[in-house]
Amino acid sequence: MTQTTALATPPDNGRLYVKAALGAVPLLSRRKSVLPDRDLRLDGFRVDPEHLAAYCRATGLRFGDALPLTYPFVLTFPLTMQLIVARDFPFVAVGAVHAENRIERTREISMAEPLDFHTRIENLREHPRGLLIDAVTEAKVGRELVWRQVATLLHQQKTSLSGGPKPEPKPDEVPPPPLKSLRVDQKTITRYAAASGDRNPIHTSALGAKAFGFPRSIAHGMWSAATILGSVEGRIPESTTYNVKFGKPILLPSTVNVYADKVDGGWDLAMRHPEKGYPHLTATLR
Repeated sequence: MTQTTALATPPDNGRLYVKAALGAVPLLSRRKSVLPDRDLRLDGFRVDPEHLAAYCRATGLRFGDALPLTYPFVLTFPLTMQLIVARDFPFVAVGAVHAENRIERTREISMAEPLDFHTRIENLREHPRGLLIDAVTEAKVGRELVWRQVATLLHQQKTSLSGGPKPEPKPDEVPPPPLKSLRVDQKTITRYAAASGDRNPIHTSALGAKAFGFPRSIAHGMWSAATILGSVEGRIPESTTYNVKFGKPILLPSTVNVYADKVDGGWDLAMRHPEKGYPHLTATLR
């Protein structure tokens, strides 16, 4: 039977990261090979306009009454973290990376509307690079489901699928002319880390990033997913589905090419390396 915990306030991000760091110590963890059957609820959440403004400054999105499409991600991120930092969770939270994200919105959400959140973790599975899980979050206004997200997270480790033949690397391609080029540095990402509450050391510290196999600190995937929406802001339907796949990480500092192509039913979006052409992010809005 699912163990449901109702929260009166969001979990404190600072305490969650302390718990995540302690969870990385083998003697203090009780890792299991199955997902704990738990979920979290937080009802009646009220958006703080100052927090929303800080998020918009960090991502370049417009500040107004309607919440940006990606903003509920940062509101519910502490709920996901609380489930993942449990001592019996199958992997540690520190170093986990965002692989894919899917957001379904039925209509725009007003900053004044109280939100009821429900978060659970499901679908633990192996991948050649590690373990994948889906963090599923729903946001309701009253009984109306207004926003739903599936965030797929990867913890890099050996699995039964590791060690197989690797696909041939794709040759570098000269990218087409972009809609615009965007410079991203540590200051930008530190600002986003403060606004989002995601202070994973792979994003905020060069040493922390190296500890998990990255040569330098990297940008948050959801910073990219939010920032690129600025290219089509004002042209996103109220009812929309946003599918994002994260490619090679953006090492800091970097310049990326931004693309936004109008297609039947919506937009195709991408961030690519300006010289080698490989994708940092590909996405569809439909």
